[in-house]
Amino acid sequence: MNVTIKPGVATGTVNAPPSKSCAHRLLICAALAKGESVIENIGANDDISATVSCLKELGAKIDIVGNKAVVRGIDKDKRKDSLNMFCNESGSTLRFLIPLSLIFSERVSFDGSERLLERPQSVYEELFPGMGCYIKKENSFLVAGGELKSGIYKTRGDVSSQFLTGLFFALPLLKGDSEIILTTPLQSAPYADITIDVLSAFGVSIIKTDRGFYIKGDQHFEAQSLSVEGDWSNAAFLDAFNLLGGNVTISGMNNESCQGDKIYRAFYEQIKDGTPTIDITDCPDLGPVLIACSALCNGATLTGTKRLKIKESNRGIAMQAELSKFGVDITVNDNEIIIPKTEVRAPEEKLNCHNDHRIAMSLAVLCSKVGGTLENAQCVNKSYPEFFDDIKALGIKYDII
Repeated sequence: MNVTIKPGVATGTVNAPPSKSCAHRLLICAALAKGESVIENIGANDDISATVSCLKELGAKIDIVGNKAVVRGIDKDKRKDSLNMFCNESGSTLRFLIPLSLIFSERVSFDGSERLLERPQSVYEELFPGMGCYIKKENSFLVAGGELKSGIYKTRGDVSSQFLTGLFFALPLLKGDSEIILTTPLQSAPYADITIDVLSAFGVSIIKTDRGFYIKGDQHFEAQSLSVEGDWSNAAFLDAFNLLGGNVTISGMNNESCQGDKIYRAFYEQIKDGTPTIDITDCPDLGPVLIACSALCNGATLTGTKRLKIKESNRGIAMQAELSKFGVDITVNDNEIIIPKTEVRAPEEKLNCHNDHRIAMSLAVLCSKVGGTLENAQCVNKSYPEFFDDIKALGIKYDII
């Protein structure tokens, strides 16, 4: 769908969408627990639907009732010859479930969007051959096979924490203890912290060490009844309207959350007050909205941006292309993006969302200031299907074509 947004000022109260990061993790842990778990406030987005579908393929029984999931755990004594998993566009689903799937099947075929299957799986490609299994491309699929073993896993820490999370889910189930040794400093540490926190809620322990993590084997997940907390990553798009003169209150947030993206509030203060340099190494998902907000305020320099190029789109290049339509010329370097202080003007061309939910929502923030039309704006369904309904309730008017 195309959405034409008219300039306006957002005011009112909106409930934060559920945290996609937390929902993935809670559902996976529930699927690994014996008995029945209930997960409230899971959210109805494409990525969570992909995780639910894949967990069912692994053998979990999941009933969705409104915004609640009733989950009965996988029978761990039944190992299948083969499985077929459709991950759609969800990098979290794919990377979280690759190691876990090898506990339940001899061979697993992963399918999904072309962009998803292009995203690197370097950590697993390096680790698996020494641990009794493999991962490789076969035709248009990603295929993993063998049987995961406990032991010592040496890997870099300056890659996506999604690989660590995948190992955190699988290794506690194996016979024998394991250790993950990081050969470089850990980046995106808050995402690993979310996983450790959720695992702890299900009775599973991951112990931090001086050189990485220690994981005791033969642990057991305990069924729980829990609720998904509000999402700081998507709250950032709603709170951005306050930088433009809005008066938006976001309810349902946990100020004690492990979610690293809650740091956006401090970044917004810096953007409002000056032309800051902001390091987004640990919070790359904030990149697009920080670029948009900086363009609308005083400019900024973002560092630690190299991982933006391996997301749903090449986010630095995507924002560069779209901001040029607003008359803003940003500079995209390998690990740095410079946004100048420039007067933002209404775009004469339609805006390309690059099939990326975070690009779409960032452009919507820009359009609320000067107007504009987003093409294929339905990509917000990946994480926040209610986004346009919510901003309409806040007074941002738009037409859908």
